[in-house]
Amino acid sequence: MGLKTFISRVFTWWNGQTLGTQLFTARRGVKVGEDAEGNVYYHNKDDSKRWVIYNGYAEASRVSPEWHGWLHRSWDDPPSVRPLPHKTWEKPHIPNLTGTPAAYAPAGSLRRSPAERTDYESWSPE
Repeated sequence: MGLKTFISRVFTWWNGQTLGTQLFTARRGVKVGEDAEGNVYYHNKDDSKRWVIYNGYAEASRVSPEWHGWLHRSWDDPPSVRPLPHKTWEKPHIPNLTGTPAAYAPAGSLRRSPAERTDYESWSPE
Protein backbone atom coordinates (compact mmCIF):
# COMPACT_ATOMS: atom_id res chain seq x y z
CA MET A 1 0.00 0.00 0.00
CA GLY A 2 1.47 3.34 -1.07
CA LEU A 3 1.61 6.47 1.07
CA LYS A 4 -1.20 8.14 -0.89
CA THR A 5 -3.47 5.10 -0.41
CA PHE A 6 -2.62 4.93 3.29
CA ILE A 7 -3.39 8.64 3.84
CA SER A 8 -6.60 8.27 1.82
CA ARG A 9 -7.72 5.36 4.02
CA VAL A 10 -6.94 7.21 7.24
CA PHE A 11 -8.63 10.51 6.39
CA THR A 12 -11.43 9.76 3.89
CA TRP A 13 -14.54 7.62 4.00
CA TRP A 14 -15.70 8.06 0.40
CA ASN A 15 -12.86 6.07 -1.26
CA GLY A 16 -13.66 2.49 -0.31
CA GLN A 17 -13.06 2.05 3.41
CA THR A 18 -11.23 3.86 6.18
CA LEU A 19 -8.48 2.22 8.18
CA GLY A 20 -10.84 1.84 11.14
CA THR A 21 -13.45 0.10 9.01
CA GLN A 22 -10.78 -2.15 7.53
CA LEU A 23 -9.58 -3.18 11.00
CA PHE A 24 -13.15 -3.75 12.27
CA THR A 25 -13.98 -5.80 9.19
CA ALA A 26 -10.80 -7.89 9.54
CA ARG A 27 -11.50 -8.62 13.22
CA ARG A 28 -15.28 -9.00 13.31
CA GLY A 29 -16.56 -9.25 9.74
CA VAL A 30 -17.90 -12.36 8.07
CA LYS A 31 -18.05 -12.00 4.29
CA VAL A 32 -21.53 -12.72 2.98
CA GLY A 33 -21.20 -11.95 -0.70
CA GLU A 34 -20.28 -9.61 -3.49
CA ASP A 35 -22.39 -7.83 -6.10
CA ALA A 36 -21.82 -7.19 -9.80
CA GLU A 37 -20.10 -3.84 -9.07
CA GLY A 38 -17.51 -5.45 -6.79
CA ASN A 39 -19.01 -4.14 -3.54
CA VAL A 40 -18.45 -6.63 -0.70
CA TYR A 41 -21.07 -7.28 2.00
CA TYR A 42 -20.38 -8.33 5.60
CA HIS A 43 -22.09 -9.06 8.88
CA ASN A 44 -20.70 -9.73 12.34
CA LYS A 45 -20.86 -13.17 13.96
CA ASP A 46 -24.26 -12.70 15.65
CA ASP A 47 -25.68 -10.80 12.62
CA SER A 48 -26.50 -7.72 14.67
CA LYS A 49 -24.59 -5.46 12.23
CA ARG A 50 -24.51 -5.52 8.43
CA TRP A 51 -22.37 -3.32 6.20
CA VAL A 52 -20.94 -2.86 2.74
CA ILE A 53 -17.41 -2.05 1.61
CA TYR A 54 -17.71 -0.17 -1.68
CA ASN A 55 -15.48 -0.94 -4.61
CA GLY A 56 -14.25 2.58 -5.25
CA TYR A 57 -16.31 5.68 -4.58
CA ALA A 58 -18.87 5.26 -1.78
CA GLU A 59 -22.24 5.98 -3.35
CA ALA A 60 -25.31 4.39 -1.78
CA SER A 61 -27.22 4.20 -5.06
CA ARG A 62 -24.61 1.69 -6.28
CA VAL A 63 -26.12 -0.91 -3.93
CA SER A 64 -28.57 -3.08 -5.89
CA PRO A 65 -32.14 -3.51 -4.59
CA GLU A 66 -31.43 -7.12 -3.59
CA TRP A 67 -28.53 -6.18 -1.35
CA HIS A 68 -30.30 -3.07 -0.08
CA GLY A 69 -33.11 -5.27 1.20
CA TRP A 70 -30.64 -7.53 2.98
CA LEU A 71 -28.72 -4.61 4.51
CA HIS A 72 -31.95 -3.12 5.89
CA ARG A 73 -33.29 -6.49 7.10
CA SER A 74 -36.21 -6.73 4.70
CA TRP A 75 -35.15 -10.37 4.39
CA ASP A 76 -32.77 -12.58 6.33
CA ASP A 77 -30.99 -14.50 3.56
CA PRO A 78 -28.52 -12.54 1.42
CA PRO A 79 -28.89 -12.65 -2.38
CA SER A 80 -25.74 -14.80 -2.54
CA VAL A 81 -27.67 -17.55 -0.70
CA ARG A 82 -31.21 -16.99 -2.01
CA PRO A 83 -31.38 -14.82 -5.15
CA LEU A 84 -34.57 -12.83 -5.62
CA PRO A 85 -36.84 -13.81 -8.51
CA HIS A 86 -37.01 -11.17 -11.22
CA LYS A 87 -39.97 -10.32 -13.42
CA THR A 88 -39.55 -10.05 -17.19
CA TRP A 89 -40.61 -6.38 -17.11
CA GLU A 90 -38.00 -5.31 -14.53
CA LYS A 91 -35.20 -3.06 -15.74
CA PRO A 92 -31.61 -3.58 -14.59
CA HIS A 93 -30.41 -1.52 -11.64
CA ILE A 94 -28.55 1.69 -12.48
CA PRO A 95 -26.92 4.03 -9.99
CA ASN A 96 -28.08 7.60 -9.42
CA LEU A 97 -26.32 9.75 -12.03
CA THR A 98 -27.26 13.13 -10.53
CA GLY A 99 -24.24 15.41 -10.39
CA THR A 100 -22.34 13.50 -13.05
CA PRO A 101 -21.86 14.33 -16.74
CA ALA A 102 -24.22 11.44 -17.57
CA ALA A 103 -27.12 12.98 -15.59
CA TYR A 104 -30.43 13.50 -17.37
CA ALA A 105 -30.87 16.94 -18.93
CA PRO A 106 -34.36 17.60 -20.30
CA ALA A 107 -35.02 19.54 -23.47
CA GLY A 108 -34.40 23.24 -22.85
CA SER A 109 -32.00 22.61 -19.98
CA LEU A 110 -29.17 25.09 -19.57
CA ARG A 111 -26.82 22.12 -19.23
CA ARG A 112 -27.31 21.33 -22.91
CA SER A 113 -25.22 23.15 -25.47
CA PRO A 114 -27.00 25.74 -27.67
CA ALA A 115 -26.51 23.41 -30.67
CA GLU A 116 -28.51 20.69 -28.89
CA ARG A 117 -31.29 23.02 -27.78
CA THR A 118 -34.13 23.57 -30.22
CA ASP A 119 -35.95 26.13 -28.05
CA TYR A 120 -33.05 28.59 -27.99
CA GLU A 121 -32.32 31.29 -30.51
CA SER A 122 -29.42 33.63 -29.83
CA TRP A 123 -30.15 37.33 -29.85
CA SER A 124 -28.13 39.68 -32.02
CA PRO A 125 -28.61 43.45 -32.00
CA GLU A 126 -29.76 45.04 -35.24
